[in-house]
This record gives sequence, C-alpha cells and structure tokens, in this order.
Amino acid sequence: MRDKHNGCSLLEVRNLEVSYGKVRIFQDFSLRIDDGQICAIVGPNGSGKTTLVNSISGLKEVRSGTILFMGEDVTHLPPRDRVRRGIVQVSQNRDLFPNLTVLDNLLVGARYHYPRATVHDRLEWIFCLFPRLRERSRQSACTLSGGEQQMLSIARSLMLRPRLLLLDEPSASLAPILLRELGEIIRGLVKEGATVVVVEQNVAFALDLAGRVFVLRGGRLVFDGSPEQVPREQTEFFRRFYVD
Repeated sequence: MRDKHNGCSLLEVRNLEVSYGKVRIFQDFSLRIDDGQICAIVGPNGSGKTTLVNSISGLKEVRSGTILFMGEDVTHLPPRDRVRRGIVQVSQNRDLFPNLTVLDNLLVGARYHYPRATVHDRLEWIFCLFPRLRERSRQSACTLSGGEQQMLSIARSLMLRPRLLLLDEPSASLAPILLRELGEIIRGLVKEGATVVVVEQNVAFALDLAGRVFVLRGGRLVFDGSPEQVPREQTEFFRRFYVD
C-alpha cells in the first residue's frame, strides 16, 4: 500500500478555462480532490465531464488556470509525464490493441515504466483482481465480450500503478454481475492507496460507490458533497436528465 499524500489535497483545479474553438466549456472552474477518495462526476451530456478529466490527464489543452497534482503544477505537462507521476485515465473508447493478446495489452507501456520483476508482480496482482483475464490471457482482445474489453482496459491502466485513476464511463457495456465486481475492485484500489474519479451516466452506480459527488451542468460545478445529500439538493436535476 502506498503512503498517503501529506498535503491537503491530491488534486486541485484552479480557475480552469477550456474551449473547443469558440465554444467555451469551462470558465473560472475550480475543484479539489482529496487523497484516498472515490469521487463521482455526474451531469447531463455536454456538461463538461469528459472535458474535465481530459484536461486533468493532459489529453485536452487548457487555455488558462492551474492543475496541481500532489502540490506540483502539471498544467502544461504532456500526458506521458502525467502518467509517470501517477495520473492515469481510462477513456470511454477503451483504446485497446485488438489484434494483440490480453497479456500483451496488459504489458504494453508498463514494461517501459518499471523493471521486469515489478511488472511480473503487478501482472499477478491484476490476474487476481480479474481472473477472467487470466483465463483469456492468450486470446486476442478483439475476441472478448464488450464487458471483458472494458475490464481489460481498466486492468491495463492498473499496470501503471496510478495514484489518481480517472475512469470515464466504466459501467458502459457491463452486465450487472460485472458491475458489482467493478465496484468491489474500485473500493479495493482505494485500500491500496489509489484515488479514483468515476465519470458516470449510471447515477445509481456512482452514488453507491462514491464518497464524494461533483455535479456538473453547463460547465459549472453545481453541487459538491456526499452522495447522501445529492437526492435532496438535486432531485429535480436527476429526474430530468437520468433514468436509473
């Protein structure tokens, strides 16, 4: 288990401004994520959820503002340098190598970041978390079901030993039994020292999993608090935009 970060927060986003062409997504946007949390980011399509995590991971360039990770300014670092510092994102489209085996997909990238013995130990840990992937380790990724591909994408990110794991729509394509397994895996990661941010349309899953919830609407943070408070303060919001 990793040592906890000694600062007040693991991640701080300060006065963020992000645009796509002339369309401004965020202006003067700020939030803080503490170490050892599971946080959920929810909101309707177009609210800025994916843009936010892409900005944090470096996949989307910001116009102004500051992103601090463990006290270090990472605002203008390229994605690969943020990965080395422990910020790892799993995108909605999974980004697997379909013609490579499950094993090779897991090894891609990790072998360049860590010694071989460390990678082997990490791989064994992954296979304990995802026994289906051990069973299918010699199969091509393209032969897996949609849910298994989602699990592989998440497992591959864990090979990089993230300190901050950003999951964009992880429940997509998952059957209920796999969704329950995913929830237990995410809770286990926090015990291992990771902090997890889940961007979700499945609000019931997100609220059950997270200890802290951010609600975005129109590029604004309209709620920041515990999941127990969300139904009281945002009932009409969820009734309008979501069907659980």
